[in-house]
Amino acid sequence: MKLLLNRRRALPADGIAHLVRIDRNPSLSADAIVDAPVHDAPAAGPGHAAERPVRPVATLHPMPAMPSQSNGRVAHFADPGEIEWLVEAGAVTPFRVFRAFDYSVSLLFHAKELKYYVALYQDGTPWRALRANDLDAAQGIFHQFEQQAMRLADGQTRRVQLEAQNEQLTKMIAQSEAQAEQLRKALQRSATQEQAVTSRQHQVRREVAQLEAQRVAAQAQLNKVHRQIHQLDLAAHDGVPHLTSR
Repeated sequence: MKLLLNRRRALPADGIAHLVRIDRNPSLSADAIVDAPVHDAPAAGPGHAAERPVRPVATLHPMPAMPSQSNGRVAHFADPGEIEWLVEAGAVTPFRVFRAFDYSVSLLFHAKELKYYVALYQDGTPWRALRANDLDAAQGIFHQFEQQAMRLADGQTRRVQLEAQNEQLTKMIAQSEAQAEQLRKALQRSATQEQAVTSRQHQVRREVAQLEAQRVAAQAQLNKVHRQIHQLDLAAHDGVPHLTSR
């Protein structure tokens, strides 16, 4: 049971419609309205109060139910091949482009149809594509595809970083090995030089010892010769008479 407004075909003299309770036949359509007689409330006599005062209401008309309209932000599937054809034909204008290694995302505007296309590319070939009716929705899709492209490119990003790090480490290893080789050569030269110095010092000491021995022998020989000269001088003066000075 529902309360419905019953509009009489001819309004009463007072021009006021009243609410009545009626049965609704389930077999009737939603737009059908059942007419029922209006029971006017009895007028209160003198000294009698009305049990339920009748409140006047405005006459209402049934409104047809309208289906909800789309807000224009729903994305629709787009054929990647069609996107490729539109790009080659120059029928779309790129609004935004994002690239991450082998993956790229393009936000395209088709001015002739006032449509926006967002396409995810792999190696320059459209892979996934969506169509939107307004720029805000297309930018939201672009952001989602951008995040997806970044996730897909994570492996390549890490690979490039590791390649660069390995190349740098290889370079540092080569530099370190070259520095170590220079140090080994320097130490080898130092050891060779030290050995040469040690050998030279031994040789010099031997030469000094030899010279010292020669000096001692020569000094002894000189002393011997001086003694001989002295003896010969004494022997030479033995035969000479001793003269006194006046």
